[in-house]
Amino acid sequence: MKLKEITDHLESIAPLAYQESYDNAGLICGNHDMDITAALICLDSTEAVLDEAIKLGCNLVIAHHPIVFSGLKKFNGNNYVERVIIKAIKNDIAIYAAHTNLDSIKEGVNAKIAEKLGIRNCKILAPQRNKLKRLVTFCPEEKAEEVRKAIFSAGAGAIGDYDECSFNSFGTGTFRAGENADPYVGKIGEQHHETEIKIETILPAYLEKKVLSAMIKAHPYEEVAYDLIPLDNFNQEVGSGMIGSIEPMEEMKFLQHIKAVMRSESVRFTALKEKKVEKVAVCGGSGSFLLSDAIRAGADFFVTSDFKYHQFFDSENQIVVVDVTGEIFYDILKKKFSTFALHLSKINTNPINYL
Repeated sequence: MKLKEITDHLESIAPLAYQESYDNAGLICGNHDMDITAALICLDSTEAVLDEAIKLGCNLVIAHHPIVFSGLKKFNGNNYVERVIIKAIKNDIAIYAAHTNLDSIKEGVNAKIAEKLGIRNCKILAPQRNKLKRLVTFCPEEKAEEVRKAIFSAGAGAIGDYDECSFNSFGTGTFRAGENADPYVGKIGEQHHETEIKIETILPAYLEKKVLSAMIKAHPYEEVAYDLIPLDNFNQEVGSGMIGSIEPMEEMKFLQHIKAVMRSESVRFTALKEKKVEKVAVCGGSGSFLLSDAIRAGADFFVTSDFKYHQFFDSENQIVVVDVTGEIFYDILKKKFSTFALHLSKINTNPINYL
């Protein structure tokens, strides 16, 4: 199997456009035309993980955290980042990372945490905005279905659990073909009136080129008229954190449940509220920036990690903050490539030890 098949699938689920500006998700090293025999999934692509990949015969490592966050100017093996890249290249191993882009999608890391904890009816805690565009085009009635199918196939028209969404209205278009034109309808030099369908739909901004290309290819007109309008709407499918409900549970029992299912070394938490837990917010990784969102959403508990000492005070006794240290692994490849050799790393890459 070519590496590109795997990375294309991963990016169809967690587009690179959804990563944060500081991130470096995507193919870290390797060639898209490489033949991949087996892959190893891990949290961090450390030297020990590379050794594990070599032992297992894996020539692809898929990590959550990118091994490279900023530019490397030298490759002397003076730090673990340089040594990992050198070892990967020497052993013809590709390294791929899906980080904040995987955190941001509805079916990503936060959904996996919610699933483990038994949280139901989940939705994005802090949806992103300015990630959608509205596409409007006009075409003859007999070609409208063909154009709609093309833009839907390219990724436009998806809203939540619905796809192929559009609004269509009839109107009259006018135009006059110039001497060098090759009009689909009408005559050169004469104003033409054509009954047309106005097709309106939405698309993720990162798919703009793909959708426009598909539309223009399917459209019968030589010059395709269209409007592309940025939207300020929240995208309910993309954002940070997740919130949902659980069967009412005593606070201490839920804390024990968190520690067990997350296989955590430690659980830190703020003062308990002495009431049953029903609404829970989660955020994989460092989630302090979402605390106010969790409070506004009415969450009883906010399960995340990497809270600093002073940040616990920000809960102001309005919510129980639970800081969990543990590993989250995911598997989104088996559904697509059921016979592909896929391994979960057995290496604990957490650099912190606990007593």
